[in-house]
Amino acid sequence: MIEVYIGEIRMVGFDFVPRGWARCDGSLIAISSNTALFSLLGTRYGGDGVNSFGLPDYRSRSPVGIGHGPGLSVITQGEKSGLEYVNMTTSNLPAHTHTASQLKAAVAIPGVTSSTSVSGTPSVNSILGPVTASDRAGAIYSTDTSDVTLRPFDAHVTGQTDMSGGGQPLPIRNPFLGTNFIIALEGIFPSRS
Repeated sequence: MIEVYIGEIRMVGFDFVPRGWARCDGSLIAISSNTALFSLLGTRYGGDGVNSFGLPDYRSRSPVGIGHGPGLSVITQGEKSGLEYVNMTTSNLPAHTHTASQLKAAVAIPGVTSSTSVSGTPSVNSILGPVTASDRAGAIYSTDTSDVTLRPFDAHVTGQTDMSGGGQPLPIRNPFLGTNFIIALEGIFPSRS
């Protein structure tokens, strides 16, 4: 039979908790009936330290080793961190620019004349966007194909690029495989030496 240390955590491929073990789900358990495990865990995973203490909670979490590696932040025993989603906004995007065709354009609306004219027929590849005038649908076509850098967004100036997105959550979770984590309530008390 395999000897187990009290407080040992294992990943198992079955979905139940064997006798002498508990699921690592953040449950609070009584100190009075689990004094040995409490002496090892303390309240680092929750509880009041008088009547109860918490078990580690691996639901939707990945285990990470404590300490730190070169260039990494320190991780302490029982520390929880991380997010499943982040809301993408313009403030958390890296600074960047976009190029686009200059807006030297002609308006092509059947039956409506434009003050700017273009010789020849505009191609589908040069369309900049739809327009409507006198209840007729049309399109704006580019007459210049050189690249320019757009000005920064200015909500008070018409013709500027608008914000994109809407702060929707973006999932950032790594690929995963759900596994049952269990902790030993019974076994050998681990010696420090």
